[in-house]
Amino acid sequence: MFSSKSKETPPPPPPQASSSTQQKRPMRSSSAPSIISGDLVVSGTLSSTGDIQIDGKVEGNVNSTGLVIGDKAFIQGDVMAEDVTVRGRVKGSIRARKVLLAATCHVEGDILHEAFAVETGAFFEGNCRHADNPLAAEPMRAVAQPSQVAAAVTPIARPAADATQRPSAATFAPIKTGS
Repeated sequence: MFSSKSKETPPPPPPQASSSTQQKRPMRSSSAPSIISGDLVVSGTLSSTGDIQIDGKVEGNVNSTGLVIGDKAFIQGDVMAEDVTVRGRVKGSIRARKVLLAATCHVEGDILHEAFAVETGAFFEGNCRHADNPLAAEPMRAVAQPSQVAAAVTPIARPAADATQRPSAATFAPIKTGS
């Protein structure tokens, strides 16, 4: 007459990401990040499909999905990741969809980004440029230094113009005079 039946309901299915989301951003692994501790020095390329946290020193390039560069960390090489947070030092280029330069960071190099944020107190010396897909774009080209430009200019001799007239930019080119 009265029966005790347990009502078992299956767990809800995991949420499905739309195909456009999967194409734009790869899924991060659910595992813990790989950690390079403060007393570790790595020479060579680091590559991971997951997240990396660096608190030590890396002499080489770093490629990952997510990257956190700790306060005492130092990377001498190029960085490429989906999401980069810099709290320490980087000497090299950074290519990422999302870049955050924290107040304690010191970056010397170019940054190619989709989204870029800088906290007050951050040190950044280099060029930054927006790109719709910074991970697929070609690396930024170095800007020629003034000494390189002067060496590449062919000397020209121009007749002197009216003395009251300002010289044009072309007359600033190096001119060799005979001895």
